[in-house]
Amino acid sequence: MRGLLVSLMLLGCSLSLQAGEFAAQLNAGTRSWSSSELLHHPQARDIEIADDVSYKRPMRYRAVPIRALLEGVTAGDHLQAVASDGFAAELPAALLLADEGAKAWLAIEDPDEPWPPLAQGKASAGPFYLVWTDPHASQISPEQWPFQVVRIRQLAAVEQRFPALLPAGDASSEVQAGFALFQKNCMACHRLNGAGDSAFGPDLNIPYNPTEYFTGDFLRQYIRDPQSLRRWPQARMPGFSEQVLDATQLQQLIAYLQHMATRKLPPPG
Repeated sequence: MRGLLVSLMLLGCSLSLQAGEFAAQLNAGTRSWSSSELLHHPQARDIEIADDVSYKRPMRYRAVPIRALLEGVTAGDHLQAVASDGFAAELPAALLLADEGAKAWLAIEDPDEPWPPLAQGKASAGPFYLVWTDPHASQISPEQWPFQVVRIRQLAAVEQRFPALLPAGDASSEVQAGFALFQKNCMACHRLNGAGDSAFGPDLNIPYNPTEYFTGDFLRQYIRDPQSLRRWPQARMPGFSEQVLDATQLQQLIAYLQHMATRKLPPPG
């Protein structure tokens, strides 16, 4: 009896993986692909990722160039990759369409060869995972490696969708640079002034901005290594190393947060 239950559980897992579906919601129309369809896509190939952001080791995937799934998208467009847990990575289309430098791939988990779990007791990065070859060539952030992706969608630029995120018109160039870094590294998890699409992490301005309660150098330390200040089993915020945010960029990001602490808006509703 126990053996039968185990077999049924394994069969259920396999069927769940086979039922994985990825959608591209674009201005030209919406299209969906099953795991099987993508594994057998004409442009699918085996790729090697030397330093996988999520698995922290070399990985091998069956993958399709993401640009092959973005019919009608041009370099000036804006896209967002959405994961099943509410993580929402903002991505300039130019990055995803590039044929030189960093190249974006949609990795597909094969039900017959499932990927390892991301951690003990956790699921894998599948059934779909946006990965990059040669990521350093285009300064790809760890937040631009969304796993458990369910869809990619074409949207207006962040500035148009969420004016509550905008710094004042006379803000310094440091603050403006920090706003760009916030979009790249923070918006996938956090909202600010209630603005954003992510349902993953807390708002960074309402009710309090982190620059209001982290004193001294603690905010920098927290961004670099969150668990050096707050350690708990469910912690999910990654640290941002010097390779991801150098000292100047970290100061720019903090300058944007300090600026936005003076521009609080009530959350929608």
